Amino acid sequence: MPDFAPIRIQTSDPEVSIVGKRGGEGPPLLLLHGNPLTHLSWQRIAPRLAREFTVVATDLRGYGDSSKPRGKPDHSNYSFRRMAQDQVDVMRTLGFEKFFVAGHDRGARTAFRMALDHPERVLKAAFLDILPTHHVWTDVSKDWAINSYHWMFMAQPYDFPERLLRGNEEYYIRNKLTKQGLGKGGFTEEEIREYVRVCTPEQIHGVCEDYRAAAGIDFDMDSADFNAGRKVSCPVLVVWGELSHTGKHYDVRDVWPRYCSNIVRMQSLPCGHYPSEQAPEQTYEELQRFFS
Repeated sequence: MPDFAPIRIQTSDPEVSIVGKRGGEGPPLLLLHGNPLTHLSWQRIAPRLAREFTVVATDLRGYGDSSKPRGKPDHSNYSFRRMAQDQVDVMRTLGFEKFFVAGHDRGARTAFRMALDHPERVLKAAFLDILPTHHVWTDVSKDWAINSYHWMFMAQPYDFPERLLRGNEEYYIRNKLTKQGLGKGGFTEEEIREYVRVCTPEQIHGVCEDYRAAAGIDFDMDSADFNAGRKVSCPVLVVWGELSHTGKHYDVRDVWPRYCSNIVRMQSLPCGHYPSEQAPEQTYEELQRFFS
């Protein structure tokens, strides 16, 4: 994203600054990446979106070049609620009290919690290749567990997964992005090298804390909301890869209306788990149409 300006913004958490890029003119649009990616994952479509929107693409806490604090005993500082607050802080600092948001994978889970916690700020939300965390944990199948083993592995107590991955970072990243599980691939060698660069022991710890929170405090919050009948109320776009674990293991059209009350469009794309890399043209078209 050569025409984008770098940003580094201190959040309301003294331990965390968020890094990213900003570009374009128009209504504000926040882009949130997945695991183990960074804001780089939007580079195929962000420049085109910037023709119509002020695009802000960031690294989540624990990922990329954003801060990576040590996890708390209850993992609350890596909950999607805390991650969402980071991004609200970013947008407020940039002068945007209300904005659009699109997220992929962990970024989509952050965006989902953001839309629940900050309905006055999130004007529209797009969720790329996920099912809600509450549904994932309450509808586990053998095939999903084999494909998505990392949900359980990375949620194990500190520092079991951190120790096993230490020293194997490049092997882990290359296999995770290109071979391990359904719907992988689509990355250039340059992109893979960048994801290897940021896969430090500190990032691995942050990612593990993310998954620990998802299995604990996030699930508790999501369960309370679901049982109370609380749904995302803003206009929503749901996009998924027909060859991904989301497309292969779930009935996406059946699940999402249980969690959102204003779904504008649900659409599968001819790709796997990484729509921005594997189907950039279709992903751009879906986002541009929805947010315009």
